[in-house]
Parts: sequence; structure tokens; C-alpha cells
Amino acid sequence: MGDFFTVSVLVATLASGIRLATPFLLAGLGETIGQRSGVLNLGVEGVMLLGAFTAYYVTLETDSPTLGILAAVMAGLMMGLVYAFITLVMQAEQGISGIGIYLFGLGFTDLLFQKNVGTPIPISGLGDIDIPLLSEIPKIGEVFFQHSLPVYIAFALVPVVWFMINKTTFGLNIRAVGETPEAADTLGVSVNGTRLITILIANTMACLAGAALALEVGIFQQNLTAGQGFIAIALVYFGAWRSYGVMLGALLFGVVQATVLQWKTLGIVEGATASLAAMAPALLTIVVLVIVSRRVAAPSALTRPFDRSG
Repeated sequence: MGDFFTVSVLVATLASGIRLATPFLLAGLGETIGQRSGVLNLGVEGVMLLGAFTAYYVTLETDSPTLGILAAVMAGLMMGLVYAFITLVMQAEQGISGIGIYLFGLGFTDLLFQKNVGTPIPISGLGDIDIPLLSEIPKIGEVFFQHSLPVYIAFALVPVVWFMINKTTFGLNIRAVGETPEAADTLGVSVNGTRLITILIANTMACLAGAALALEVGIFQQNLTAGQGFIAIALVYFGAWRSYGVMLGALLFGVVQATVLQWKTLGIVEGATASLAAMAPALLTIVVLVIVSRRVAAPSALTRPFDRSG
């Protein structure tokens, strides 16, 4: 254990934790926007898998991670339209619909991978971008300012999402349709129109989260996300539907994951103990949900379809 508490190892662990937090953060921020408008999507995991495979396959074929990310964004918009049709037009129960999206994403990506790739083939991911001057600060630069573009985008979106929800007219509409959609409708706010936009944003960010994961590890395999989408949903509750709270939760989970991986590398945990340690993020998710569910209230209209005629 003493090897872990050296400066170099701790710095590497924190830097790795920030990278690992990125998919959680991107998906969590998107889901926060969606839930603030009253739409719950339990299919985040499946959408992340679709984004991960799309980015991986396009990058594999074109050798361009940028095109891979753009393709993942398009996939996110398409999944957003599908989920909007299911929940807004058909007014299907959101919980069941989300599970259906998850199962679709899990099975479809595995099918596409087996048919088009077969065996895992490494791809070239996005290289790190060193922030001038800041990256040269000893230790601090290595932790915070030597990362790939998706990492910077994810953390830059935290204040952007906060500002959008709290300081703009569109954000006011989002909060209104998530709390009292009937009252918002009487004031001329398009409830389903607002929810459509938030669904598109949420699914696009979930696909971007999957793309960031695939490009970070440089490979795709079945169930690559391994529950990260469900953890992202839990982070929305952990953060009390606030972007900064989601960021803190993502960092917590990322650092926990990085610590477990570092312990395995150093041989601190082995065998059955290593397997138990790998369960730490899932156990932390359960603890968070139990604690947070008692102290915060979800948006009043969450999961409730809006029918103007009703």
C-alpha cells in the first residue's frame, strides 16, 4: 500500500480519474437536461454503446477520430428522434421505453460488431492536448491540463449547462415543463417542443460519452460501457439535477475507478479481492441513491407524459 501513496502514483491516479470521469460527466449532463424537462431515459447505457461503436467503426474505416465523433453525434440525434417519438408521440411509459432502448443498443452494437469487425482491432484515438503554460506546472499540469479534447469539452460544458438552465429563457422553459407542464402550456410554452430539444441534447451527449470512451481505450467490445450509463443516471440524482453536482459525482466515480485499477497494477489487490474491489463503483452507486433519494426531490413532472387534450 505504501507504493500507492507516492507523489508520482497519486498524480497518475488523479489524472486517470479525470479521464475516466469524462464519459460519466458527458452522459450525466445530458441526462440532467432531459430530466429537468420531465423526461427520464433509462436507456443511456444503450445509447452510449451505439455512440461508442459508431465512433469506433468510423474511425477504424477512415482513420479519423474526428469523423468518428461526428458520426457518433449524428447517431445520438437519430436515437433522440426515436426516443422522442416513443415518449412524446406514443406517450409510452418512460421507464419501460428506456430499458427497451438499452436492450436494443446492447444487442444491436454486438450484432454490428460481429458482422462488420469480428475481432477487436485497435484504433488510433485522440491524442492529448497540452494547455500552454498551464500544462508545464509541476504535478498540477499533469493532473489537469494534459488530456484529450473530449475531457476539456466535458468539463467546459459544466458551466455552460448551468448557465443555460438557470440564466436563459430556454432554461426557464425547461424547468417549467419539468415542474408544471400544464401551467407552462397556458403561458404559451411548447411542452413537447421543449422536451424534444432536451431529448435530442441528452441522446447526443450520451453518444458523445460513448465515443469518448471508445476513443480513450482505442477498442470496442461487447458491453464496453459496463454499466457506466446507469451510473450516469445515478449521478443526476447525486448532483440533485445540478451540473456542478453531477461533475463532483463523476469525479468521485472516476477517481474510485482509477484507484482500483492502480491497486491492481501495483498488486495491492489480487484474485478475489481484486474482483471485490472492481465492484466499488456499483456499490457506491447504490449507497449514493439510498442517501440522496432521502434529501432531494426530483422534478415534479418527471416521467409524466403531457397530453394537451387531457
